[in-house]
Formats: sequence, structure tokens, C-alpha cells
Amino acid sequence: MKQEELFGEEFENKTESQYTSKIKAPIYEPKNKKPHLLELCNTNKFKRLKYKIEKADISDDEKRFLYMAATRHIVFNYSKIADYYAHASKEMQELMEHSALVIIDFEKAIQHGYVKLSEEMTQQYLKETDNG
Repeated sequence: MKQEELFGEEFENKTESQYTSKIKAPIYEPKNKKPHLLELCNTNKFKRLKYKIEKADISDDEKRFLYMAATRHIVFNYSKIADYYAHASKEMQELMEHSALVIIDFEKAIQHGYVKLSEEMTQQYLKETDNG
């Protein structure tokens, strides 16, 4: 059974037009107050995992691997990071840009490889939809 048979023709027309291919980058206005570094991320789960890894009866190489994997559980607060960036030194700002904590310059983002995944996804989409 087709979608329009289940939900009516109105549903089909609505779903086709509700999405857009236009991408507009958000504009962020930094706050006047520089947040403390501890406000920029939540490390609670990372610390719990790290503690369990330290106590585990596994090799040092396995521990190092699990420590690296545990960093995926650090949750970054990007609005606070943007506030911090606005008040940081030039050197700190550059390092934050290199880590993709903020993307200020789209051309730099391309140079550092942060846009590559997006480009690959676009090419795959075009290939699958015969538009490329």
C-alpha cells in the first residue's frame, strides 16, 4: 500500500516540500563572560570508564586502547566552547579551530579535512539518485 493511500495525497505533497537542500550556517553571538574550562565539557562517564579500565586485569596496551575509546564519552558543550573561544588568546583560538571545536572559516575547515565526509556523502547520494 502506498503512502498516499495510507495517509492521503496531502501527506505525500507535504513530505516532498518540507525538506530543503539549502544549508545556512548558524550565527552564534558570544556571551560577555568567559566560561571556566571545566564548563566546556562533561567528563563523568569518561572518568567512570577510566577508573574501571585502571582496575581491570588486562594488558597495558589494552588499557591504552580502551582509554582512547573512552574519550568518545566526553560530552562537549559547544555553546560554552564558542563563548570561551571568543575570549581566548589567538594561539588558543587557532588550536581550537584545528581541533574543530569551532569552525570559523569554511575554507579552513575544508583544508583541515572536516568537510570531506560531507562531500563523500553528497557524492554517494548523487550516485544513488542518478543525479550525478
